[in-house]
Amino acid sequence: MDDTVKIIETNLAEVRERIARSAEASGRTAGDVTLVAVCKYFGSDITTDVVEAGCREIGENRPQVLWSKASDLSTLDVRFHQIGHLQRNKVRRTITCIDLLHAGDSLRLINSVSAESVKQGIVTRLLIEVNVSGDENKHGFNPTELESVLEDIAVLPNINIQGMMAMAGLESDASNAQREFAQLRELRDRLFSVCPDNVSLKHLSMGMTRDYELAIREGATIVRIGTALFEGIPRV
Repeated sequence: MDDTVKIIETNLAEVRERIARSAEASGRTAGDVTLVAVCKYFGSDITTDVVEAGCREIGENRPQVLWSKASDLSTLDVRFHQIGHLQRNKVRRTITCIDLLHAGDSLRLINSVSAESVKQGIVTRLLIEVNVSGDENKHGFNPTELESVLEDIAVLPNINIQGMMAMAGLESDASNAQREFAQLRELRDRLFSVCPDNVSLKHLSMGMTRDYELAIREGATIVRIGTALFEGIPRV
């Protein structure tokens, strides 16, 4: 077995153990949390190693890189996630490559995804991005507008809303990060009673290497892990 695969396997096992402990602390099991490996700093070769190490959920920030990797890894059992901001002029190519779009961060974008999905005869699964930290440099909806946003989105064809996504603030310490994750969970819980029938709020995508254990304790069902999986592997 390639040395890189061995390193990733070791790192992956440690991350999964921490996921299991955090899930147990929140009254759930490890199977309730999906690990998405964020491979944005590595090429298709290392990404292939991640898949061989046992993680088939791959997250990418840049659409062009995602397109290239989707082609390079087309013979493998991989589910790609677009986790970074998606410009509308990149919607057409991106939605054919992904299992889930995490960054549904505006009505203009979601409308574009819907229209393009109709053209291509597919249904695109996506998450609504919420700016829980209030950071001006972050994308996403204001939490106060989510109820009306759900009503607007519910009438759009060929999209399947699966839940919400958020990131802790860049300057947030552990206490603030946990508060922000709790805010998203509490928002989701409040919206359950007014959520349109064709919109699901099952998933909460929140938590990265620095804070995924806190996010799981607050209800995350998807975590996006990069750095922790690649300890000991130099960036190219």
